[in-house]
Amino acid sequence: MSKNTINIGISEKDRKKVADGLARMLADTYTLYLKTHNFHWNVTGPMFQTLHLMFMTQYNETWMAVDLVAERIRALGFPAPGSYAQFAALTSIKDSEGVPKATDMIRQLVEGQEAVVRTARDVLPIAEKAGDQPTVDMLSARMEVHEKNAWMLRSLLEE
Repeated sequence: MSKNTINIGISEKDRKKVADGLARMLADTYTLYLKTHNFHWNVTGPMFQTLHLMFMTQYNETWMAVDLVAERIRALGFPAPGSYAQFAALTSIKDSEGVPKATDMIRQLVEGQEAVVRTARDVLPIAEKAGDQPTVDMLSARMEVHEKNAWMLRSLLEE
């Protein structure tokens, strides 16, 4: 066994499967971060103050999560994607065109939050099957955050 061999009780093949799933999670998380930050800058209308602050809270939390996901990929022994081209190829979140109205921003962010949850939920059984408890724990925590964010955003759309 060489000095650089990773021996954490998960085969390289299984670590690769988990890392590939986490690469999609990273792309979704980064794309959601960027979209939320964009909307923070560009929101207008009667809900400006509420949305400006809510978006800031959410993009700051999401920014921190980007690092968690990328570092987990690295801990598994694989390079983390880190370019716009890689993220665009891996993400399930649609880019926004122009500057939407505030309610459309909210709808798009609900969709983005839910997309991250779906990706995490898709990767979770891969990590479970590999016996990768740290990834399972991280994905569970991320799902909880994004489900809560989606609920809070969705509540703003109710009449």
